[in-house]
Parts: sequence; structure tokens; C-alpha cells
Amino acid sequence: MPRYQLPLYATLFSLTALSGCGSAPAVVETTTPVVARYADDAAVSEQGLKDAIAPFFDDETLSETRAVVIMHGGLIVAERYAPGYTPETKLISWSMAKSVTATLVGFMVADGLLVLDDPAPVSEWANAGDARNRITLRQLLHMSSGIDHTEIPEEGKTIYEADTPRMLFLDGRENVARYAEGRMLEAEPGKKFEYSSATSHILIDIMTRALTNSRNPQIRRDAMLEYARGRLFEPLGMKSVVPEFDRNGTMLGGSMIHATARDWAKFGEFLRNNGSVRSAQLLPTSWVRFMRTSSANDAAYGGHIWLNKRRPAGQDQVLFPDKGPSDIFAAIGHLGQFVVVSPQQKLTIVRLGKTQDDVLDPVNDQLAKVIALFPKS
Repeated sequence: MPRYQLPLYATLFSLTALSGCGSAPAVVETTTPVVARYADDAAVSEQGLKDAIAPFFDDETLSETRAVVIMHGGLIVAERYAPGYTPETKLISWSMAKSVTATLVGFMVADGLLVLDDPAPVSEWANAGDARNRITLRQLLHMSSGIDHTEIPEEGKTIYEADTPRMLFLDGRENVARYAEGRMLEAEPGKKFEYSSATSHILIDIMTRALTNSRNPQIRRDAMLEYARGRLFEPLGMKSVVPEFDRNGTMLGGSMIHATARDWAKFGEFLRNNGSVRSAQLLPTSWVRFMRTSSANDAAYGGHIWLNKRRPAGQDQVLFPDKGPSDIFAAIGHLGQFVVVSPQQKLTIVRLGKTQDDVLDPVNDQLAKVIALFPKS
């Protein structure tokens, strides 16, 4: 698993009031019965499905799983929830939100509002002498902008000195885009991969500015939310989705979108079907192909989405490149949030929970085992 999501995010989140988030999450009642159902006519037997999902909830090495949904051939064939969670429970995305952000960028490119290989329209970078004015949307989506951003603390530094917690919870929280766009270059654009939540918030700010010239936070918020709902959430039937915004009206599209497990599965299915829903092509297939194509600096990363490929030497592996088809891709978030898609198998698996990022290997292994049960097309 990547070590880019911060193990102490949750601590900071609980200690810091993030403006614009709405009310605090409700306390989960854990005495309610387990919710589970399994199809009796799927490609995998009912007992096989039960046995495949059980370790997520019963094996202590997989830590805390809150929800699992498996869709095969467009239908839910299995789902289970931990006590206190149901199909209606909205769960946080963490960095799965980045893949939603990339999908929304694709809609704006298709609508002619943005151009993939043009310099990113960030006014703060517009001066002729500012080397950041060469950064393109493609480079931002590939996490190769060259902007100096520290996702996790460097050796000898505290978590409070890393950019992501500062941006989301400390001095940058009022205006995450200003914090992210104010960072300078540390590498030539397009030459270095560096995973960065700040990058995703820059993309959201670019999209918001493409929709409105207003600096009024409420107008910015409404413009982005209306676009996201109209182009993506409502056509997919993702009725539960609740994105968070900062006080400047910027959607926190790198980290904080809430939705039910079923709605996360709908998002995975949308990408599995190359941007179509019920035979209606909403997003150009070329954009989904771009998202699912390896970037130049890291074969395991596409356009704001992880791929089942081997990473460069010295980098932590992601997913399971030796245990599943190479065309598998996934939206992945801090603490073990997964939307894993295997196109060859017409399969989408959602796993949501709370497992520390440095002990996620058993979760990865179990996901690979579940995928292996299903036939290839």
C-alpha cells in the first residue's frame, strides 16, 4: 500500500474543527445486528461469497472493516456491514475523492471548459518569470507537477509540519487552494512523481474558477456542487454523496467526500463501463482510457487513480500486481478505503473501514483472493 495517506489524519480530524464541514459524525451504535446479503445465482456460490467476505470482518489482521459491496456484471452479488453500519451509512472517501476529482476534470475537458495539455489556468502562476506557469492539467493529474509538497512528515519533522495536515486542518484550512497554489517548484514540471493531496485541491479550484468568476464562497460552493451533481452524481444515481468544502467555497476533492458503499460501487461501475450508465455515454471513453493509462513517472499511477502495475524501485507497491489482471484499477483512500475494479471480470469491489496504512497488506491480499474467485470474460 502507498504510505501517502497520513496515519494521524484521524487524530487531527478529531482535534480540529474544519470550517464548512457541517455537523460532527453521529456516534455509531455497535449493538445493532450485522446486515448482510448474498446472491444465490451468482458466478460464485452463496457460500463462496460468504467465505470470501468473512475475513474482512472476522480476521483481526484485517482490522476494522465497516462495509463490503461486490458487484458482478452490474449487479450486487454480495454485501456485508459491520454492526452499527447499514447500506444507508455514509462513509468518508479520504483519497478516493481524488478519482472523483479526475472524473469531473474529464467532464470539463469534454465540455470545452478546460484543456488537458494547456498550462493550468492558475492566476497566481501567470507571471512570465514564474516557472509554475508551464504546469499542465495532465501533469497535475499525474502527480508530476513538480510543486514542493510534503504529503507525510519528512525525517525529523512532526506531522504538524507536513503540508497535507497543515492545508486541511491547520493554517491552510480556511483556503486550501491558496495554500496549495502558493507552494513553489522543487522539480521541473513533468519530471518527478510525488503524491500530493494539494494537487487535487488545485484542480478543484481550477474547475471552480472555470464555472464562476465570483470570489463569494457560497457562489463558488454552489457552482461546483451543482456541476458535480448534474454531471456525475445524479446521472449515476449517487444520491447519498456529500462533499465537504472549505470556507472559501473550495470542494475538498482530495480527501473528503462522503457516500454509501453502494454509491461508491456505482462510481466504480461507471469507470468500469468506460464512462457510461445504462448505455448512455456520459464521459468520453478517451478520458477513462487516460485515467487508466500509466503516467510517465510511475506505472502504477494513472490520471488520479491507482493501477495494478509494479512501481519504480524503492517505492511501496500498491494493490497486487502479481495476483490479479494488470488492467485492475482502484480509487484508494487513507485507512483502507477501496473501490477496486477488474474490467476483465466485470467486477467492482468496495471495502470501507479503518485500518492503519502500514498494516494494509492483509486487506490487499484478501481483495486479491476475492477477485480470483470470479471468472474472466
